[in-house]
Amino acid sequence: MSAFEELLADHNSTIAIVGATDDPFKFGGKIYRDLKRKGYRVFPVNPTRQTVDGDPAYATLADLPSQPDIIDVVVPADIGISIAEQANELGYKRIWYQPGSESSSIVDYLEANEFEYLAGPCIMVQSKVATL
Repeated sequence: MSAFEELLADHNSTIAIVGATDDPFKFGGKIYRDLKRKGYRVFPVNPTRQTVDGDPAYATLADLPSQPDIIDVVVPADIGISIAEQANELGYKRIWYQPGSESSSIVDYLEANEFEYLAGPCIMVQSKVATL
């Protein structure tokens, strides 16, 4: 079992959703609400939001009240590299890139900086499997 599978099996895990939004049609909104509904402690990270789904939002990873177990990235790849750099600076080494948010340059950066990472699988699907 991978570290990600173990964390998803434990609903006490904390997940920061970078790109969380109130828009129910965007993946940042769907993923945030899905993981929250499943019982995970979720932190919305979005510099343009004060709240997401009524919860306080954080502008950057550095603003989070505690270190997340998983950073889930739901932003375009051209923004996603800066998220990996931020995480690296903070010593956060477990990151998950949703489908469409990853790129070969991001994966190269993650590997060069010894991250535990997933790039491509959807956390909503994987969390469903982990809870069965």
